[in-house]
Amino acid sequence: MQQEGPILESLTRRLAETPEEFLAEPRIGQTGRAHVAAVVGDLLQLLNASAQADELARFAGSDARRDRNRLGITLLLCWLLSDDWFRQTKLEARNILELLDGESNELAVQVAARKFVTDPDRREELARVALARLGFRPAGETLAQAQDRLTTLNSSERARVMKAARAAEERARQIREALVRKAAEESADKFTRE
Repeated sequence: MQQEGPILESLTRRLAETPEEFLAEPRIGQTGRAHVAAVVGDLLQLLNASAQADELARFAGSDARRDRNRLGITLLLCWLLSDDWFRQTKLEARNILELLDGESNELAVQVAARKFVTDPDRREELARVALARLGFRPAGETLAQAQDRLTTLNSSERARVMKAARAAEERARQIREALVRKAAEESADKFTRE
């Protein structure tokens, strides 16, 4: 996130205006319309990058239940990265593929793909995640501001914090129960001595 990127609002507006073609059901097996691997290949060509066929194969999907949301997010990222700003910026194919595959996997566990179009916070999250993964921050923001806002919006981080909070609460409950048992035992010992 060392380099300044595009204006964030232009990216969130682009996501809000995502065309239906990029919201189509990803093709997995014989179902779905959008051939995600082909869209990724087209995006790479548009960005003057290239990939091997085996690198694009990971965007084909084989298990509809597991891959549908991940590939849906990949389509949204393809739409986002086809923005003029990204076309004018020299991006490495390796970084683009890591974003499209890695971040899609991580985000798919937490959020439904359509939310990245309909929910303003999720649009901002997707735009910020894409920029950060490619080494950029939104125009007009300092590095600290960009990192802070990304952490605030990050679904994965929020899920991690909630899991840690649940674990801490469970541990506190166990300690309270142990203290109650210990107090009851001490009370019983005291009663039997008298």
